[in-house]
Amino acid sequence: MLLCIDCGNTNTVFAIWDGTEFLTTFRTATEHQRTADQYYVWYNALMAHRGLDVTIDAVIISSTVPRVVFNLRVFADRYFNTRPLVVGREDCALPHIPRVDVGTQVGPDRLVNTAGAYDRHGGNLIVVDFGTATTFDVVDDDGAYVGGVIAPGVNLSLEALHQAAAALPHVDVTKPARVIGTNTVACMQSGVFWGYVGLVRGICDRIRAERDRPMQIIGTGGLAPLFSQGDVLFDRIEDDLTMHGLTVIHAYNRAAAQAQG
Repeated sequence: MLLCIDCGNTNTVFAIWDGTEFLTTFRTATEHQRTADQYYVWYNALMAHRGLDVTIDAVIISSTVPRVVFNLRVFADRYFNTRPLVVGREDCALPHIPRVDVGTQVGPDRLVNTAGAYDRHGGNLIVVDFGTATTFDVVDDDGAYVGGVIAPGVNLSLEALHQAAAALPHVDVTKPARVIGTNTVACMQSGVFWGYVGLVRGICDRIRAERDRPMQIIGTGGLAPLFSQGDVLFDRIEDDLTMHGLTVIHAYNRAAAQAQG
């Protein structure tokens, strides 16, 4: 079976793919100090707790945090006796080559989302991912990543607001009952929620105008369902888009290896 690992700036997610569906998913905080052995202790305990006993014969990793990749590679090699594919490395081929400025490094998470979205929905897409940053990825009609937008993430913006203004509290991200708040918390929640609804709609409208064509908007990330309540922002919401993209890239590389010999 395939172990997919998506390491973001805040959380790292493990998911086991049996070729048809994901059997289980685990989530932990991203910590670059965590060793290969610590990953395995955590992984093994959760597998036992969920009553799962599977044989992992392949691992694929996408990481926006370069410092954690080495220990994840050791983890795969030591405990599963397999050399993992790492998205963004030369030995991990992509189904479609990005068309961006020469020398530009595209984040692995954006490449993975592109692969997953194109596999499910075809081309001419805008993929909006609510993570530590809020990213907009533009997928051409042939599946190539052709650029995008990076904006501060929702929680990052709230944290910055709290740190910069001592009188402003920590607040949860939620859809407020009204736009006009009558207390500090309600005002902050309205500003963040409706502000990001406007940001997403405005950027997507500008991308569509610049591309001069109809484009589907795909939402992903933990906050996508919440923000879909604010307006008809998304044509589809894909909770597992990144993990699906990892399975697509792994299958592409496996097929290429089999074709070579």
